[in-house]
Amino acid sequence: MNLIVLTSSRADFGIYLPLLNKIKKDSFFQLKIVAFGTHLSNFHGFTINDIIANGFKVTHRIENILASDSQSSIATSMALTSLKLTSIWEEEKDWTDLIICLGDRYEMFAAVASSIPFNIPIAHLHGGEITLGAIDNTFRNCLTMMSNLHFVSTPEYEENIKLMTRNEASTFYVGALSLDNIESLKLLNIEEFKVKYGIDLSFPSVLITFHPETLKPEKNTYFVEELIRALATIEYQLIITMPNADTQGHILREKLQSFVTGNPKAHAIENFGTIGYFSCMRHCSYMLGNTSSGIIEGASFNKYVINLGDRQSGRAKGENILDCTIDKQSILNTISIVKEKGQYNGKNIYFNGGASEKIIEVLKNHKHDF
Repeated sequence: MNLIVLTSSRADFGIYLPLLNKIKKDSFFQLKIVAFGTHLSNFHGFTINDIIANGFKVTHRIENILASDSQSSIATSMALTSLKLTSIWEEEKDWTDLIICLGDRYEMFAAVASSIPFNIPIAHLHGGEITLGAIDNTFRNCLTMMSNLHFVSTPEYEENIKLMTRNEASTFYVGALSLDNIESLKLLNIEEFKVKYGIDLSFPSVLITFHPETLKPEKNTYFVEELIRALATIEYQLIITMPNADTQGHILREKLQSFVTGNPKAHAIENFGTIGYFSCMRHCSYMLGNTSSGIIEGASFNKYVINLGDRQSGRAKGENILDCTIDKQSILNTISIVKEKGQYNGKNIYFNGGASEKIIEVLKNHKHDF
């Protein structure tokens, strides 16, 4: 089977990684990778190097991210992505048996949409999910409707897909693919992490990832300022990963970087990579922000996660997730609750055991069904 995998960011590549490793080792598959989005942005860490460092060849490289992150620039970037991917689909249409895509990003939607006239089958990961505080919700649903196969992370999302597509046979509950990384990757201990990143995780630390709320762009300045006001008062080492290339992401980035510059206990990280990020997650005290990784992966590291605002509203959440409005006092109150709780010892609702193996099995058994 000839596969093209679309990857537009450090985030989706980290999720794909266990599946890609199995595909690479299996002679049944031939693999081509198309890298675009922030992978080719120096501003966002030029993470195409992560793909290469993990032993993969990048067949096609597409530069499609504009310097600005205004609403107009995002729309223009979508158009540019579709335009540039068109030549790839023209070149690869006769070779390709299946396109694999993931998630809900605007650039992923644009890349997949441009393939539709070429009638290449599509498999989508992480469909059926709901994020009411981001425009990603719309793009995710569009990707679902364009796809022929669906690999979902919970039974609830499986039912959502079946209702949307009216096609039960094309939907498979496999669990969250990223959780395979926890078993397959050798994570860093505290000393190794300190040597690599210069951050000593023996101190109580908080892992923070905060993205814009793209359905409320006018409130993002207020939100990040309230977050910073809360962070300035807590007695933890602060490890802050930089936001996505979303609408008004530069506002959050600039304010967070300014805060870090004036705060010796805070660290700003552009790109940990999968091993660094999961290692930090393992050793931190808890997580804070509005990223899907906290909701999907935090429980597997026994972490409580403070989920800020509405970006992830609607997403299925385990008992380790504490929702919190984005204002200083609410954040501090919720931090107090988490400190009292300590370590989370419950289950992860996104874990189904061996998602990558389940996907491989479906691809082999259903090659002629799409």
